[in-house]
Amino acid sequence: MNKTILNGAILLAIFSSSSVFATDLKYQPGEDKTFNWASYDQFKKQIDLKGEKITIKGPWLGADKKLVESVIAYFEAATGATVEYAGSDSFEQQIVIDVQAGSAPNIAIFPQPGLAADLASKGFLSPLNTETEKWVKDNYAAGSSWVDLGTFADKKGDQHLFGFFYKVDLKSLVWFVPENFEDSGYEVPQTMEALKTLTKQIVTDGGTPWCIGLGSGGATGWPATDWVEDLMLRTQTPEDYDRWVSNDLKFNDPKVLQAIDEFGWFAGNDKFVEGGARAVATSDFRESPRGLFSSPAKCYMHRQASFIPSFFPEGTQLGEDADFFYFPAYASKDLGKPVLGAGTMWGITDDSKATQAFIAFLQTPIAHEIWMAQSGFLTPYKGVNVNAYANETLKKQGQILLDATTFRFDGSDLMPGKIGAGAFWTGMVDYTGGKSAKEVGDYIQATWDALK
Repeated sequence: MNKTILNGAILLAIFSSSSVFATDLKYQPGEDKTFNWASYDQFKKQIDLKGEKITIKGPWLGADKKLVESVIAYFEAATGATVEYAGSDSFEQQIVIDVQAGSAPNIAIFPQPGLAADLASKGFLSPLNTETEKWVKDNYAAGSSWVDLGTFADKKGDQHLFGFFYKVDLKSLVWFVPENFEDSGYEVPQTMEALKTLTKQIVTDGGTPWCIGLGSGGATGWPATDWVEDLMLRTQTPEDYDRWVSNDLKFNDPKVLQAIDEFGWFAGNDKFVEGGARAVATSDFRESPRGLFSSPAKCYMHRQASFIPSFFPEGTQLGEDADFFYFPAYASKDLGKPVLGAGTMWGITDDSKATQAFIAFLQTPIAHEIWMAQSGFLTPYKGVNVNAYANETLKKQGQILLDATTFRFDGSDLMPGKIGAGAFWTGMVDYTGGKSAKEVGDYIQATWDALK
């Protein structure tokens, strides 16, 4: 992309008291019309923070650290403030130490809401202003979902919005090889009913519909929890999903058992799964999608999150050699288009005028589009230009987020560790080994009850 040379006097005015220089801006303001520079210009006119400093801590290192800093550079350039970002691979432990020691950063970036909720309940987080809550509801697809996910009880038990979600991961995806579908005359299913019909049709045609692998070393079983979470959202209301995650709806409740058996419809039929149903638990999740690419294909579909292409054969071109579609909802149920995923939540751990301004900056299209245009970033912000995404794969995934009527965070990540990263994993392995949904549900619930 061509770079324009800004007038030296303007540069001096913009960058005085700031560590940012013109070369730090990946895209020069006003140059590429894909970006909403008007939002940047408007923000710049409203905010003057020369001499102010903001500290941010989060989980991103390496390439992700450079990417978030590329966004931060625009805030610095617009306001004159200095922002220091520090990443850590032990962020969850370090942020607790910092807030307890009185040395918290201004902003903390939480990989999941659970830790933020805990800190909020102890008085270590500052609520976001009421305008932010309204903004999220109005400007994020499924906006109420994002407000709910970032709302926790404070030290007095009062509910406030503490978290702003920025950078989202998508899980409700089914991967396939377009050439295999085309050769067999299969169309991408738009409903769960059509997906089940396609599954049976592939068997009738002599193929195997699914590759499913739960193997993950000491974390074996976690891919099945994603299946169950997605199917809870497709068979029950979002409210029931929330009650399940908090254990107000028990693991052995018929509604939860139905979702487990929905997973069993796909994974428990020897004809539906490569290697047969008993191979599901022993197949490594990283190796299981390889069946899509064998000749002839060992399977036609693989349900997994947006990260799975990292384990596709080297040289696989997304959109050509492999593609994906939304894991569909039932047409016969009035549950909209739910999406399961994860994401980072930004919370204020040491409030200031500049900190509030930074949260406001995250509400501008440009703060999203700069990262969108690079890699690894999805947003539910309806005000962005989806054409800013770096490639068609990200653009399609971003559109799924924008089309969502409900978004819910990975449920197992919100449950107590001994459940979400323990009994739930183990129970699903036992289920694929032949135990009933009732036996598994009773076991997981008994484990949860023992925590009380």
